[in-house]
Amino acid sequence: MSAGTKICLAVAILTVGSTLADEVTVVSDVLGPEGPLFVDGDLYYVSWVSNTLSKWDGKTSTVIHSEAGCGHNGLALTGRRTFLLACTDHGAIVELDLKGRELRRWEADSRGRKFDGGINDIVVTASGGAYATVFGPFTEVPTVVVGKVLYLAPGSQQWVEVARDLNYANGIAVSPDQKTLYVNETVGNAIKRFPIKPDGTLGQRSNFALLNLLVKDKVADWWLGPDSMKVDARGNLYVAQWSGGRVLKISPEGKLLHVFEIAAGEGTTNVAFGPGGKDLYVTVVRDPHDPKYRGSIVKVPNVE
Repeated sequence: MSAGTKICLAVAILTVGSTLADEVTVVSDVLGPEGPLFVDGDLYYVSWVSNTLSKWDGKTSTVIHSEAGCGHNGLALTGRRTFLLACTDHGAIVELDLKGRELRRWEADSRGRKFDGGINDIVVTASGGAYATVFGPFTEVPTVVVGKVLYLAPGSQQWVEVARDLNYANGIAVSPDQKTLYVNETVGNAIKRFPIKPDGTLGQRSNFALLNLLVKDKVADWWLGPDSMKVDARGNLYVAQWSGGRVLKISPEGKLLHVFEIAAGEGTTNVAFGPGGKDLYVTVVRDPHDPKYRGSIVKVPNVE
């Protein structure tokens, strides 16, 4: 390989593969940061260790909801301007108003089956429906494949199971055209893709991306794979990689577009778009092996 070829290759790798983000910490000392979401200029986020939902107004963080044993995780905004909150530890989905007051709660699906394994993440569709993931028992070595996807149809009172046998179902997102559901498999280190049928049920799953084919694994760990994610207006996925310390931007075709390396820690959990999508707000745990999961929320500039 010539010297000129080596230089061109290095430039390509830096441009497409990985850049260290210009990073600013906006919220510190969060125990288990997750679920970032911008609403009316305020940043909402959860802590699964302290079991809280908080609002950051740009200067101060205020706890608006607390429930012992919930293990607050995924957070989604409905068309009614309420929150759907995922309780990972307790295994529940809770609807809250914007002040954090409980309006409704589900602890089992339409067949009366408890949400064993905990609710991990939730996404709301344009039609007013919602999908949620059931994760699985968090142990040092995962030995079961029990992840599920639940669906709440618009106007329905009950969640129904629409997919199962996922290898620790985690982050979940819907494409802008509402035709595709993406589901992260943390232990599988993969992203699955499902066609969404007109009634909200799902068609046959397919492989969308294997993270170790897009980026080199940083560590050898069962829990290295994708955590939560968001989708932008163009259909690009922004995927937080637990134990990877980064957020991957992936095109609708499954091509790696950019890697946001996060300096604040190795346990990246989720991402939110700031106003206008110009910045990303990333929830991150400094050390994934810390039992308190001490972390922060950082702001990094987005890239086209």
